[in-house]
Amino acid sequence: MKHSKRFEVLSKRPVNQDGFINEWPEKGFIAISSPNDPKPSIKIENDKIVEMDGKRREDFDFIDIFIADHTINIRQAEKSMKMNSLDIARMLVDINVERKTIIKIVSGLTAAKIMEVVNHLNVVEMMMAMQKMRARKIPANQAHITNLKDNPVQIAADAAECALRGFREEETTVGVTKYAPFNAIALLIGSQALKRGVLTQCAVEEATELELGMRGFTTYAETISVYGTESVFIDGDDTPYSKAFLASAYASRGLKMRFTSGTGSEVLMGNAEGKSMLYLEIRCIMVTKGAGVQGLQNGAISCIGITSSVPSGIRAVLAENLIASMLDLEVASGNDQTFTHSDIRRTARTMMQFLPGTDFIFSGYSGTPNYDNMFAGSNFDAEDFDDYNVLQRDLMVDGGLKPVKEEDVIAVRRKAAKALQDVFRELNLGVVTDEEVEAAAYAHGSKDMPERDVLSDLESIDEMMKRGITGIDIVKALYRSGHEDIAENILNMLKQRVSGDYLQTSAILDEDFNVISAINCPNDYLGPGTGYRIDKDRWEEIKNIPYTINPDNL
Repeated sequence: MKHSKRFEVLSKRPVNQDGFINEWPEKGFIAISSPNDPKPSIKIENDKIVEMDGKRREDFDFIDIFIADHTINIRQAEKSMKMNSLDIARMLVDINVERKTIIKIVSGLTAAKIMEVVNHLNVVEMMMAMQKMRARKIPANQAHITNLKDNPVQIAADAAECALRGFREEETTVGVTKYAPFNAIALLIGSQALKRGVLTQCAVEEATELELGMRGFTTYAETISVYGTESVFIDGDDTPYSKAFLASAYASRGLKMRFTSGTGSEVLMGNAEGKSMLYLEIRCIMVTKGAGVQGLQNGAISCIGITSSVPSGIRAVLAENLIASMLDLEVASGNDQTFTHSDIRRTARTMMQFLPGTDFIFSGYSGTPNYDNMFAGSNFDAEDFDDYNVLQRDLMVDGGLKPVKEEDVIAVRRKAAKALQDVFRELNLGVVTDEEVEAAAYAHGSKDMPERDVLSDLESIDEMMKRGITGIDIVKALYRSGHEDIAENILNMLKQRVSGDYLQTSAILDEDFNVISAINCPNDYLGPGTGYRIDKDRWEEIKNIPYTINPDNL
């Protein structure tokens, strides 16, 4: 067969390297509205839900029981369930209907009813709804700070740069599990090296993650996963109740935390039970709400390759973000894993959250080149910083970041690396050489860094953990070595653990350590002229990108 030259060219386009699959409902490869999804229904007797979405209470699995007993507002349920789903969908985009009105209605809906509501919306309408339903008025962004070699000097430098660029949360993880304490400490020091109030976490196994938080090495957590089918929960030796208990353990020690879920996880783990990805994700969101957790990281997350392979998959990702906000949760809306070879496609996926704004537009914008991203690579990375800033400028959208000057970046990277060097010396944690500090000041990624003695590092970590080193010891070490400003910043972060104010829904800290949350900065969008608007100072900041022509110099 003679081939078309046009099709020959098209076949080589990056997008055709992506994976796509036709809908396969029996195995869960369907984004929204599987023929096996239940129909909405509810029946309440003696203040107890005895039937939900066509299933009798005696047939409930433990997710059904948890949602029925802890999530759904039974005083609102019968009224809400009687409402026409299309009417509720229209209320979501109606600028005359307040957010709190929607929250009350949704509090009484079952998972199947919520699915029916959002399926009436196209992506533009979902974005319109998200602009109103986001919990916190001001959008923000989160960075991934990792590297292939778990080099703490590089982590400290990258954390400092990303704080300078405007990220309000920073997350690290490890290649070698035992490196977690060093990575967490480096992230904490770097995040407070110049800018203040940036929340940090180290995503590792849950017991270790909790210990790092209790020692004061981290200030939030989010990798506590929940699932939409009982069989997947059991596969992980968990239940909604055990996850709720873990959440309370974090909160009782002053650590902000959110759960993690995402469309496609049950398919990935082989137990979707023939249900659609979005229906199962709604159950995850409702478990999060029922557990009393303030927020959720969702948006397919590490399952984005599966969700994006089916028709309407990216629409389902936006829908899950919206539904979390409809249940009055903070939303860290994904965009944190690469899923496509196409620059056009990855940008389009991000615009769904970038344009309306979410609490955290990325739950992990890679603050490093993607070869160093130990979360499997982000949808945007350090090589996209300028593109992202131009998008903010082009569209007059606040995506949480700002342009920076090269000399400022070099200076803050050196400052953070030097502080880490001095802390290591003061606490006898091993050697950070002057060569490493200087390399970190100018590095793009781990390819630009000297090798460390990994065995020596791991021995130092073991000894440090046995000595019971805490965040206070880090503060003292910083102060003794002349880094009084960073010491004060970290001490202020530790004070937040005592006050507990930043445990409120969608809380971030400003650079004066004031809590900004859905409580004191609620989203009040009701159409043009309301809600979050970029002020003059922020607009000047966004506009000031490099490589622009100054008319005065022509």
